[in-house]
Amino acid sequence: MKILGLSRTALIAGFVGAGASAGFLLGPQFQNADARPITIQAPVGAPVSLADLIEQVSPAVVSVNVVSEREASDLSELERFFDRFRNGPQPDENEEEDGPTREARSLGSGFFISSDGLIVTNNHVIEGATQIEVVLEDGRELDAELVGADAETDLAVLRVTEGSNFAHVQFGNSSQLRRGDWVVAVGNPFGLGGTATAGIVSAIAKPGDRRRSSTYIDYLQIDAAINRGNSGGPTFDLYGNVVGVNTAIYSPTGGSVGIGFAITSNQAKTVTDMLTKDGKVTRGWLGVTIQDVTDDIADARGLADADGAIVADIVSDGPAKKSGIRRGDIIVEVNGTKVTDATTTTRVVGSLLAGSNNTFVVLRNGARVNVPVTVGERPENINASFDPSEDERPDNDAETEEGPLGLTLSALDADTREDMDMEADEPGMVIVDLSTDSPLREIGLRPGMVILDVNGQPLTSVETLENEINATKRRGRDNVLMAVHSNGRTLFVTVDISDN
Repeated sequence: MKILGLSRTALIAGFVGAGASAGFLLGPQFQNADARPITIQAPVGAPVSLADLIEQVSPAVVSVNVVSEREASDLSELERFFDRFRNGPQPDENEEEDGPTREARSLGSGFFISSDGLIVTNNHVIEGATQIEVVLEDGRELDAELVGADAETDLAVLRVTEGSNFAHVQFGNSSQLRRGDWVVAVGNPFGLGGTATAGIVSAIAKPGDRRRSSTYIDYLQIDAAINRGNSGGPTFDLYGNVVGVNTAIYSPTGGSVGIGFAITSNQAKTVTDMLTKDGKVTRGWLGVTIQDVTDDIADARGLADADGAIVADIVSDGPAKKSGIRRGDIIVEVNGTKVTDATTTTRVVGSLLAGSNNTFVVLRNGARVNVPVTVGERPENINASFDPSEDERPDNDAETEEGPLGLTLSALDADTREDMDMEADEPGMVIVDLSTDSPLREIGLRPGMVILDVNGQPLTSVETLENEINATKRRGRDNVLMAVHSNGRTLFVTVDISDN
């Protein structure tokens, strides 16, 4: 079970469970002091019991037992504890490991989606597996093989290698869910296979909801108890349809606190269909680093709305470079579909077919520009992003110049460009020093980083910086926009100049 900072989902104490019924239900009767009967009635529409539902779907839910080779140092204390709990003390337990790796065992959940043995689970459950075994509700232990996995959405598809005519479930339509709808989770928490918990849909991620979304996935937040081992298991609606794949919890303790997250069934079905067919998920690729257009960026660019994704960096020889997209362009539309931020842009581009021709609309120098783009196929290893905390301080013998904002700068030379993985003709100036009260220090800039441009103007001298600051103030704006290069990547930062 992934734990995102804290954990996700809660035990429902005193829940009266499933199969929606109509009308009032007579509950237990008590006597008051006057011996008058007091009837406790359940509210209209309350479920009577979830037993029929759970009995119906449980045969399709499996426990997933995984053996993998892992670095001994990677095992958590909890994993070491359960390893000792399962296998007993080992004779050399207090001695150093004989080698860099050891056999590790982990637990998860999954569910059949076909009678011939296809199973859905989480990628993090089976990642690095050398052996996968699934345990059915009737106790059968069956070997399984990996059909395909997708780390971006944390989904995987397995196939059992023996048997047939398996009980299975189907994906429902998660777009019809509302907050407050009852849901049931079935899985293998802490190795306690066949465990069912119930609760409601607490929240549903919407576009731009960074609290409940990742790059490619919007999550259901549920309060049916989810714990370690529930990963990959199903969340059902009251009709027995899978409406989510349990993936993560939010908890300060590592256990359920009532906040759990499940991948929506609509997204899970799309991904698992591709994994079943091709063994992988192919996504369109533009070859850029993009950022949200914040209010400060919109102010610096003179935009009325903070919409779209600004292109901060472009991969050499990538699709964007070949198509004429430039650093500083703000992508606002793809094939007629409006994009509002970096996440929606990434998802729209990821849904495009590699090699397909598309029309992007960008804001450039205050005008809307149509750019025809042939997208590529997204590589599996996207490089790590810009890290503003590292002090690079490249060797640079150029003369330094003191400038505004507490900056001391020097011109770029060929050796510095090569050291910092920059193109030979890339303009910019190196930050040599920052005063202690510089506003750039507050936003994470450090000596050794390179400022490439200011408000879209290539930074070739301190005078350029001074001119852009003065021009920004004359326009009545409080922020300048800088493209900053560090660790082989470029990002935009806004600098508040109102006090300078």
